[in-house]
Amino acid sequence: MKAIVLEEPKQFAIHDIAEPTPPSEGEAIVRVHRVGICGTDLSGYLGKFPFYSYPRIPGHELGVEVVELGANVSNVAVGDKCSVEPYINNPGSFASRRGHSNCCNDLQVLGVHTDGGMRPLFKVPARKLHKSEQLTFDQLALVETLGIGCHAIDRANPEADEFLLVVGAGPIGLSVIEFAKLANVQLIVMDMNSQRLQFCRDTMGAPHTVEFKGDGSEIEALQEITGGEMPTIAIDATGNKHSMSNVFRYVAHTGKVVYVGIINDEVSFKHTMLHAPEITLMASRNSLPKDFVRIIQHIEKGEIDTKPWITHRTQFDDVPSEFDSFTKPETGVIKAIVEI
Repeated sequence: MKAIVLEEPKQFAIHDIAEPTPPSEGEAIVRVHRVGICGTDLSGYLGKFPFYSYPRIPGHELGVEVVELGANVSNVAVGDKCSVEPYINNPGSFASRRGHSNCCNDLQVLGVHTDGGMRPLFKVPARKLHKSEQLTFDQLALVETLGIGCHAIDRANPEADEFLLVVGAGPIGLSVIEFAKLANVQLIVMDMNSQRLQFCRDTMGAPHTVEFKGDGSEIEALQEITGGEMPTIAIDATGNKHSMSNVFRYVAHTGKVVYVGIINDEVSFKHTMLHAPEITLMASRNSLPKDFVRIIQHIEKGEIDTKPWITHRTQFDDVPSEFDSFTKPETGVIKAIVEI
């Protein structure tokens, strides 16, 4: 069968690979129908993602169908439509034993550390499959992205009506926005791309948006929105070292900063920016199994609408020629989906 391989940054190829061997106990073979393209995939393509290794079959946002099961699998059946939780953890690791499988000491993320879903069939631990009888493969492929935002908001733990700023309105930022809305916060979105901010206002229902121009006007805009106090939580979803170094300027005293974007570069800031206002700084990595269950329920109930997210589609064979365009903001890409 064919597989799309990122051989090195900016270099895709289509390889012939063997079909998966029969599943062992606790394993499943799945047929991949949809693969979402996210910031991790784009950063891996550009050579900017810190955990990425090459060559690699990418793809971790997956809508799949179960086609074969090993022994002692009870959570899914052949024919089930599923979202894949791509964080393959060691259940015996320190973090996993503490309930943090998302940042397991031995974590292997599909499409990053180990080969992912840009292939028709592959084998996965059945415990990583989350089924739905209602959702489409498109919707199931978006569950993982939404999980990033779900976990970030859980890390921030906002109170209702608290001013919460999301910096960066790319796909990860949009997932944070979805769960910020569900948390009933006073939501503010900041980005340097006016087209993305328009999307946040018109489609995502963001009540306040601020365009970053780098001239200090964004601070004045935030003060106006918050009555002079500034947001008490800022979640940086940019994956940009300059933004992540300066985000403390946008947070009120005693507030919180959550880094959900990931970069290879060093982030630097004066200690006084963190210390003087006694800001709490946190990282947010991946998501948890319970998040997948919760997100599927939200979509099934109509509480999250995934339709506006998908702006571009491509076929499997066209990925090598079209992928580079997904890195360019001027193409208006919010979420690209690969159909297999």
